[in-house]
Amino acid sequence: MMDRERGQALPGDAIFRIYSMTKPIVCSALMTLFEEGRFQLFTPVATFIPALGAVKVLQQDGDGKQAEVDPVRPMTVGDLMAHMAGFTYTFLEDSPVCELYRAAGLMYDASRTLEQFVQELARLPLAYQPGSRWHYSVSIDVAAYLIEVISGRPLCDFLQERIFGPLGMVDTDFCVPEAKRPRLAAMYGACDIGAPDMTLSKQFAAWEQGVLERFDAEESYPVDQPQTFARGGHGLFSTTQDYMRFAQMLLNGGTLDGVRILGRKTLELMHTNRVPAALLPLEIGGVQIGGYGFGLGSRTLLDVGLAGIPGSPGEFGWAGAASTYYWVDPREELAAVFMTQYQGPEEPNQDFRALVYQAIVD
Repeated sequence: MMDRERGQALPGDAIFRIYSMTKPIVCSALMTLFEEGRFQLFTPVATFIPALGAVKVLQQDGDGKQAEVDPVRPMTVGDLMAHMAGFTYTFLEDSPVCELYRAAGLMYDASRTLEQFVQELARLPLAYQPGSRWHYSVSIDVAAYLIEVISGRPLCDFLQERIFGPLGMVDTDFCVPEAKRPRLAAMYGACDIGAPDMTLSKQFAAWEQGVLERFDAEESYPVDQPQTFARGGHGLFSTTQDYMRFAQMLLNGGTLDGVRILGRKTLELMHTNRVPAALLPLEIGGVQIGGYGFGLGSRTLLDVGLAGIPGSPGEFGWAGAASTYYWVDPREELAAVFMTQYQGPEEPNQDFRALVYQAIVD
């Protein structure tokens, strides 16, 4: 159902808030600039955003005393795409910096432009030393702003020119035109991850109480504010068909229908693990992601046994907060996309994955 209360069945062209599945698209777009020689992965971010060169790191000693110290080394462009730049997220709770993010309203103020978002972020300290750990964060939002700085173009225009237009992704954008809004799927779950002061522990508590209801995500994820609401870590609306065209391009080695978006070797670089073994397993909010490393914008499968799900080494992809999910398995020549609008503890996307792999007949 697209809308359970109104009895509306899910159409094939339903539009979804894809949350963090925005990240692989933004990183792919940034890498088109890499292919033009506009930066290297080791280039300091401050080369393009000087304000981030002055950011300190908030550290605590064994007695709980806090102090802001200089970074041991500059954060790099590669750090941003690999979630190793030292940033965090508002809904996490493992650093005092998370609370600073919530107090600043970083994630739920859709009236801020991307530039203003980064300016506000630059006022706050880092949660960790750059390169010292993998930590899920707003770093892809900074990567999105890099696109604007390097290209001199608004993010939405750049994505349209480099990704959406060439791939024929006709329903993917940071807004939903009024004529298309009847196709927008309703959101369900315990509570909105983008709501003010929302944390994972609050979400877990609501899930444990059995809360499952329809809610309005418009305040944190608006359909009608493209002038300001463009982000790198979330924010895009898309359809199953549109995202499949993006995934198919990745599976094809960077081309689709005779149009080249990225080179094959660039994609190999993007989907090679960048996280040292000592910093594995990946973990978000206390939940481990076993068997996976992380490349540039997407996780990559290293060990099928540790992951505990069917797949192949080298498979890559990512998911969104509303249980949207995609992956590409080059070994099986497979790309898959799953869309729903559910923020909850179960993982229907993993059920879908099991169904896909069991269907393979050699």
